[in-house]
Amino acid sequence: MSKPSAALRTLKAVFGYEQFRGQQQAIIDCLLAGQDALVLMPTGGGKSLCYQLPALLRDGLAVVVSPLIALMADQIAALDELGVSAVALNSTQSAEQQREIAKRLREGTIKLLYLAPERLVQPRMLSFLQSLEIALIAIDEAHCVSQWGHDFRPEYLQLGPLAQYFKHVPRIALTATADKRTREEIATRLQLNNPQRFVASFDRPNIFYRIVPKTKSAQQLLDFLKGRKGEAGIVYCLSRKKVENTAEMLVKAGYPALPYHAGLESDVRAANQRRFLAEDGLIMVATIAFGMGIDKPNVRFVAHLDLPKSLEAYYQETGRAGRDGLPADAWMAYGLSDVIFLKERLQQSEGSEAHKRLEQHKLNAMLGLCEMVGCRRQALLAYFDEQLAKPCGHCDNCLEPPQTFDATEAARQALSAVYRSGSRYGANHLIEVLRGSRSEKVKNAGHDKLSVFGIGKALSDEQWRSLFRQLVVKGLVDIDDSGYGGLRLTEDCRPLLRGEVSLALRRENADKKRHTDSRHHALIQPQQQADWDKLRRLRKQLADEHGVPPYVIFHDATLIDMLEQRPKTLSQMALISGVGAHKLERYGQAFLQVLNGGEVTIDLRSELIRLAEQGMPPGQIAEQLKCSEKTLWRLLSEAIGKQQLTLQVLGVTPALLEAIQDAFLEGDGELPAVSTLAPHFAEQVPEGVLHCIRSALQAELAG
Repeated sequence: MSKPSAALRTLKAVFGYEQFRGQQQAIIDCLLAGQDALVLMPTGGGKSLCYQLPALLRDGLAVVVSPLIALMADQIAALDELGVSAVALNSTQSAEQQREIAKRLREGTIKLLYLAPERLVQPRMLSFLQSLEIALIAIDEAHCVSQWGHDFRPEYLQLGPLAQYFKHVPRIALTATADKRTREEIATRLQLNNPQRFVASFDRPNIFYRIVPKTKSAQQLLDFLKGRKGEAGIVYCLSRKKVENTAEMLVKAGYPALPYHAGLESDVRAANQRRFLAEDGLIMVATIAFGMGIDKPNVRFVAHLDLPKSLEAYYQETGRAGRDGLPADAWMAYGLSDVIFLKERLQQSEGSEAHKRLEQHKLNAMLGLCEMVGCRRQALLAYFDEQLAKPCGHCDNCLEPPQTFDATEAARQALSAVYRSGSRYGANHLIEVLRGSRSEKVKNAGHDKLSVFGIGKALSDEQWRSLFRQLVVKGLVDIDDSGYGGLRLTEDCRPLLRGEVSLALRRENADKKRHTDSRHHALIQPQQQADWDKLRRLRKQLADEHGVPPYVIFHDATLIDMLEQRPKTLSQMALISGVGAHKLERYGQAFLQVLNGGEVTIDLRSELIRLAEQGMPPGQIAEQLKCSEKTLWRLLSEAIGKQQLTLQVLGVTPALLEAIQDAFLEGDGELPAVSTLAPHFAEQVPEGVLHCIRSALQAELAG
């Protein structure tokens, strides 16, 4: 048996995995050989490992360029849990914090440094980095360099000269979304040196795709969510109002849901995003403003209540589900109103005619996916120039193949209704005319006198809606651009009206029960539920104490592996996928206790009090207990407020302690908030010290 490579040994020891996924090993080998790489890997494919692992094997510091502070913080927290030293330098840090990081960088104790592109290209930063040994440079979200893309960021254009500043340092550019032209633009603008190109498969086999005709979308969503309580998901809507209404509706129905859109205050958006990442089972109802930089692996479903504008958008948004590789659902309800809305918005946009034609082409491709009768996964992958040899067997069309019917006569009736009513009315009115409704609107328009009045009673309202929708998709009917949503004939309908061609359409069977469940797959067996809940409770408790999201402790897939393997010893726990050496040491015993019949309560508060009474400084206590500073100061403040500890444990000089106490007691009435005094003492003590002193004063005043 051959000896495992250094990369494979590191993969197991640090990250806890036995084998690489897809092209990861080839990409890592490329960087270890000192070559540049251009990587196109879809969301959830494991891009970050491609530079994090070689960073551990090459001498020096790895520099990671990322456009989002939140994404940097997420990756750094995850690396810390793996025992890997990583930091970011950004505008949220004080000068003192930045000096301390620079000192550690010079000492060589940090392996990965995360920077925003605009900070990296500052002359002072470049000069500083040139004084260090650089292992590699990773440029994430590299499509931001493309001037053709929606995510273009001009500061990415300044990253090209890194090739001259850091000769012989391998660089890797990574993106989840880039066509061939954009990939070439990335290589050129970033001045990559003859890069090896890696294009991973776009297939996400764990995602089940289902698209249903929209009838009563709120009820359809609730039907879809049945059996999914406790699962994290994202619901996308086109408008802010619909986001608010849907979130409110879900909360009333017993689902924990939060809204997210650009109209909310930035602090509310940030708080909702933090909750979504930190808590299990939350549903985020959002516009497309939500998503970039969200790296939550256990999102179990993405639901669209409105039609995305393109297959690129649909793929990117649905790709936020199931990043952990476990079963996930992509569900969408769409109707003719979505088509009308998007077409009108496109027609009224200020782009050039060429741009509008391109966007119309993208929308048509999206509509084609919705109305097709074949395998949806094959069609989706074909759009990205990837061929799937046979139908996937894991989408709605594969499991419940739709029927087609000869719609020639019904289509002629529909087209005739459009023409005879003056090409000014929407589908709902035309359906009333065809089905013989004597509503006020029909009678007032005189349409009960038309020759087409009542000739379509053989089809239900829903079947007519489906037919009109498919006529729009096939280009036989278009949307009036006056803004009223009326339908009008196109030149392409003439052969059908003249009887020169026939037309087959997808059948919507009114008698067939509408499927909305998207083949929900339970992650665990019913008999495992109690232990599953215990493991998740322990994970959440540890996550709160360490100030990280639960999935940073262990992914769901790792917990499921624990349930199935039932390890009895630490050596057996080490064989579980996702349990590296550092996490084994930190958490192995606690999870073993739960798996073997015990409940675990990590009494962090008692341990903190014990260490503080021994005279250990707060910073060392946090390090010893492996908890975040936020958790440390909260527990210290509570203990001091309950008079379990005295202010002496803070290590503050008597003079400074007196000055802070005087500042709190200066006014009459209630003690001022910590935020009021924090700016005055920011250079002298952490804000947590102020919370502790305020708690002591409150207890004293109350006593």
